[in-house]
Amino acid sequence: MNFADLQVFKSVVEEGGVIRAASKLHRVPSAVTTRIKQLEASMGVQLFHRERQRLHLSPAGELLLGYAERLIQLSDEAREVVSGTTPRGDFKLGSLESTAASRLPAILAEFHGRYPNVRLELTTGTNDRLLGELAGRRLDAAFIAEPPGDGAFEHVPVFSERLTLISSEDHAPIKRARDIRGMSLIAFPEGCSYRRALQRWLGADSLVTFRVLDLSSYHAIVACVAAGTGIALMPESVLAAMPHAKVRKHPIPKAQTSVTTSLVWRRGETCASVLALRTQLASLRKENRA
Repeated sequence: MNFADLQVFKSVVEEGGVIRAASKLHRVPSAVTTRIKQLEASMGVQLFHRERQRLHLSPAGELLLGYAERLIQLSDEAREVVSGTTPRGDFKLGSLESTAASRLPAILAEFHGRYPNVRLELTTGTNDRLLGELAGRRLDAAFIAEPPGDGAFEHVPVFSERLTLISSEDHAPIKRARDIRGMSLIAFPEGCSYRRALQRWLGADSLVTFRVLDLSSYHAIVACVAAGTGIALMPESVLAAMPHAKVRKHPIPKAQTSVTTSLVWRRGETCASVLALRTQLASLRKENRA
């Protein structure tokens, strides 16, 4: 069965005859007739009943028409997806927990409204875990804070974040690393970019020598900090989404706490959904600069 023959077959049915189908397809009638005969020969059935100058679908032709329409539609969808014009299908997106909570709700709501044929699946995790998922082709793109330096990925900066140190409300001012000596640190597990920022501020190669409480929820981290369990480093945008949090902010040097969140994808593999999201984000950044 030839795909081009199916397209000709569908046109003959829609146009009600060979002559009109030939005009639509910009072919001579004899070429269209030949295509139909070739299709009937390959299928081993008669697709039309011929009555004088009119063609009527046979029962076999009725069955084939449904399949032809589906195959042609799938072909059109594949062309649109590959060319990056109309997003549809599954879109597996990764994000840092902080980005998902404070930055993405409105963006994903707009994306969902624009592209209702996209089934978006959002996965949250640490910077390193998301990169691993992306490299393993379990994600199409991800929002992370530390884009890789190798050539396997491409990225665009999206959000500028400012990290701040937080403690319980009654804690004394914290200006330098020695001011928290003996205290517990509360952070996301290993692989978190903000955890590494905390290490840099502390001047430590790792947090092995510190008492660390590993948590995977910013709400849990803020609650523990407010209760006096320890201190934590987190984006101000997350705190802004928790206006009733009973914590005290302690600014530390901008050089160590200024972070850019980027959208990352595999080099040379920009699917239609990733391209659409990049376009949406670029428009958002342009509006914010205006």
